[in-house]
Amino acid sequence: MPPREAIVEALMRLAAEQPWNDIEIGDIAREAGVSLAEFRDCYPSKGAVLGGFARMIDKQVLEGAGDDLDDEPTRERLFDVLMRRLDAMDPYKPALRRIAVALRGDPLSLAALNQVALNSQRFMLASAGISTEGPLGRVKLQGVVIAFARVMDVWLDDNDPALARTMAALDREIRNGERFMERAEDVRRLTAPFRALAHSLTEGGRRRRRRDRRDDRNEDEGNPLGGDPAAAI
Repeated sequence: MPPREAIVEALMRLAAEQPWNDIEIGDIAREAGVSLAEFRDCYPSKGAVLGGFARMIDKQVLEGAGDDLDDEPTRERLFDVLMRRLDAMDPYKPALRRIAVALRGDPLSLAALNQVALNSQRFMLASAGISTEGPLGRVKLQGVVIAFARVMDVWLDDNDPALARTMAALDREIRNGERFMERAEDVRRLTAPFRALAHSLTEGGRRRRRRDRRDDRNEDEGNPLGGDPAAAI
């Protein structure tokens, strides 16, 4: 097993058995069978290993993607991708449950993990054929991150093999997201004339400032001491 993957697996094994805050990087290195130097070459911190875990799950989900749902509605494609993500994470559920509890009260860690989640969900949406570009792309992406976090809260406590509660929560979040994006798109269309006007005014101001700067430069060129004639005295 490559060192990066071995370190991820080691951390998840340790996190399933002991509190997150008790795990040291030396513990992870010993569990993974790597030196601290090798650990440092792979990851700069324990938290970065969680980023490695997310990328590992990303890869599993993306490699398992097929074209059998290409003709299905967007909602069904997204539902399938996110359920496959939960399936890929299932072997690590005990560890993720402990990690979630430990990090819930750590705003800095949550902010860092939000960025990791944004990167992951960008690829999940792409796999479902959903664009994250354009004026509403960032809103859409952050919305999916928040929605999936809510679903994960349900999933972590869902011990039913059929995951009925989890699937119901995911379906609900996707439908809520659809309604939100429809309203956001309506607002964007309604405000388009005002945004165009603001853009025009802004561009006009920029052109005037550029013209003024050119005029200032021309005056300076005629007076080596600057734009103020009195400076020559």
